[in-house]
Amino acid sequence: MKPEAEADLANIVADLNQPVRIVGGGTRGIIGSEQVLSIAGLSGVSLYEPGALTLVAKAGTPVSEIEAVLAAEGQQLAFEPMDHRGLMGTDGDPTIGGVVAANVSGPRRIQAGACRDYLLGVRYVDGLGQVIKNGGRVMKNVTGYDLVKLMAGSWGTLGVLSEVSLKVLPKSESIAALAVQVGSVAQAVQTLSVALKSPFEVSGAAYDPAAGHVLLRLEGFADSVAYRVDRLKTELAGFGEISEIEDTETLWRSVRDVSMFSDVEGDVWRISVKPGAASEIAARLEAEKLLFDWGGGLIWALVPEGSDVRTRLGAFEGHASLVRADVETVQALGRFQPEAAGVVALSQGLRQRFDPNGIFNPGLMG
Repeated sequence: MKPEAEADLANIVADLNQPVRIVGGGTRGIIGSEQVLSIAGLSGVSLYEPGALTLVAKAGTPVSEIEAVLAAEGQQLAFEPMDHRGLMGTDGDPTIGGVVAANVSGPRRIQAGACRDYLLGVRYVDGLGQVIKNGGRVMKNVTGYDLVKLMAGSWGTLGVLSEVSLKVLPKSESIAALAVQVGSVAQAVQTLSVALKSPFEVSGAAYDPAAGHVLLRLEGFADSVAYRVDRLKTELAGFGEISEIEDTETLWRSVRDVSMFSDVEGDVWRISVKPGAASEIAARLEAEKLLFDWGGGLIWALVPEGSDVRTRLGAFEGHASLVRADVETVQALGRFQPEAAGVVALSQGLRQRFDPNGIFNPGLMG
């Protein structure tokens, strides 16, 4: 099923009598119901006002198409959405609906915020086939829930997105990247903390243990970036040798897409933690490879196939999501961290309200 208009999507959903797996570009390797409902046919930029920093696009629009439209006006998606294809070994084109549904946010999140922070409005079809509109750039709003925020990160379990409205931002005039040589995870976390607490507006803060480098990004007007780079070098002088990296675009795309785990055997987990606990959590993981992002608040871990990372971690403040594994491991361990009883009850109540027949991505989020 691949509708090419919102009305067709609504009619299809209204007639469904069995669960469906909702897909956009199919780049994230989601498993579930054999019957697939693709939104890739709902494609195209509906409205773009560069002066108002606003873009409206149908949910199946490829992210690459949106980025090209924005780049022509010197603008960008500030939340820097990840491209999962290399990590997951998948084909297809990532869609903006998939990005919103999963709240996909890249390294710039530490400064600019997440995808949901740039979402102005949504149009979607609920489990009864009704078209719902909420947020900016629409004629009629639904009161009661902040559906814009609710839909971001719901992974298609509450409704099928048909159109999204986004705030966009200008691209930076200049970008610089620093690599600080460190000797341990603990030293890396400390370095990241100092950099992020500084007044120098760091927009990327990662750590690659394999290279032993803390990676920092600064963006803005050329003179400002040059000044802040010099000051940050002084601030971090005692932490290790500091060098500047020329190819900033390739570097941060690699961090964003976790490219060092591509074409490498093993399961991939994504662990969100308090940055101060990153060193302790990393030690518990016993991972073959690690990558830290968001100043230590996000840990990517490559582990042997079938590893139960949640059991290794035990109780901790955060959550561990299984991103890449075979079907058997995903079914045995679940993709997402099990929720507390109160949250489970709330989630089930929301799904019952939005999708009373349980047809959208059942079992995906517990």
